[in-house]
Amino acid sequence: METVQTTYLGNLRTQAIHLQSGTTIITDAPTDNHGKGESFSPTDLLAASYASCALTIIGIATQTHGFNIDGAVVKTTKIMGENPRRVVELKVDFTFPANNYSKKERAIIEHSLRHCTVRNSLPAELKITEIVNYL
Repeated sequence: METVQTTYLGNLRTQAIHLQSGTTIITDAPTDNHGKGESFSPTDLLAASYASCALTIIGIATQTHGFNIDGAVVKTTKIMGENPRRVVELKVDFTFPANNYSKKERAIIEHSLRHCTVRNSLPAELKITEIVNYL
């Protein structure tokens, strides 16, 4: 069964529809690659997918162990390379809310973030720099 249907709308814009829910995402080419930059670029979605996946996997682990990460924020910076044009690095800055996490809870968080499905699907040569902050 198909997961996503993507349509080219013209002017370097696409519309992707998640077929199960009907949720729609619009992408635009970035301004540094002939686009308007009025929405996520496809490579922005790659960065967002990694962050969302990591938070989801951590959320599953923390639910299992009886604590939460509600309010956690991830700021992701993508670094582009050339020849061929591609994402060469993701700088991922995790900030977890003030919760007085125990040593064990921090270990669960940090172990889980390295096991997200998106991360495991990315090529090994893509550099991922992670910073974990606890308020």
